[in-house]
Amino acid sequence: MPVPSTMFHVGLGAPGGPENLAVVEGRTPEPRAGEILVRVEAAGINRPDVLQRKGEYPPPPDASPILGLEIAGEVVALGEGVTGHALGDRVCALANGGGYAQYCAVPASQALPFPKGYDAVKAAALPETFFTVWANLFMMADLKAGESVLIHGGSSGIGTTAIQLAAALGARVFATAGSEEKCKACLGLGASRAINYRSEDFAAVIAEETGKAGVDVVLDMIGAAYFERNLKALARDGRLSIIAFLGGAVAERVNLAPIMLKRLRVMGSAMRPRTAAEKQAIRDELLEKVWPLLEAGRVTPVIHAVMPYCEAAAAHRMMEEGDHIGKIVLTFG
Repeated sequence: MPVPSTMFHVGLGAPGGPENLAVVEGRTPEPRAGEILVRVEAAGINRPDVLQRKGEYPPPPDASPILGLEIAGEVVALGEGVTGHALGDRVCALANGGGYAQYCAVPASQALPFPKGYDAVKAAALPETFFTVWANLFMMADLKAGESVLIHGGSSGIGTTAIQLAAALGARVFATAGSEEKCKACLGLGASRAINYRSEDFAAVIAEETGKAGVDVVLDMIGAAYFERNLKALARDGRLSIIAFLGGAVAERVNLAPIMLKRLRVMGSAMRPRTAAEKQAIRDELLEKVWPLLEAGRVTPVIHAVMPYCEAAAAHRMMEEGDHIGKIVLTFG
């Protein structure tokens, strides 16, 4: 089937609320050198999409202004110099933008095959979340088998992924969540203890559960509001990996002494500003070390809702309400 010159996508009229999202028609992108063009069947929704919609996370200068950072579908065109992909391949990919659309051009080096037995919806729930978790928890924070980890936001797409991967690779997992239902979900995914942050102090629970030793790694998406307690919860030579600032980016009047006294490492990163080579390195490790876990059923994406792309505004509202467990995915007919 020839690629049409125009397509429908979710447009953003102006930065602001979900109501500013609407389906519009525009030109179909053409793949540049090193890119593949994918006919999108499904696209995952992520927190950075919400920030971009609000005007707080602008795309890089060379990226599509259309929202959407992870897609799944069929390869329909190849840019100059692309190898390792063929027309008709079923791939999921980390996009630099443009995912909420019928067609999306993505770097070939950021695309992976569907895991065996996966459909587009399950495959679309993988790239942004798995790239983020693998890069921050395993490549940067160097979580190893036999260590312990505290994962904040355990019921989110990031959290449900991190719990499963950490448990599957031999770590002892603790997770925080905001309701008993969400805590139960975390336990079902492999956490040894789920902490309801609305009724429990996670630092105190970690001290009790570890005999005051603390955990080796904390994966944090809250930021300032949790910073001091994260330092308290870490063991000697522990690592704090920060991936978002849902609780603020400025930590005031924080006691930094534990960083020195316990030889702690504090790190953070965002996925979008990483270079193409860095993203390819993450892709290669996922294919080698994580795809076998997905295909064996030891790890699987948790999907809360599947909605047509014309309901993107409702999907964004769902994410901001925060009652979901796992991923929200848009489909394209």
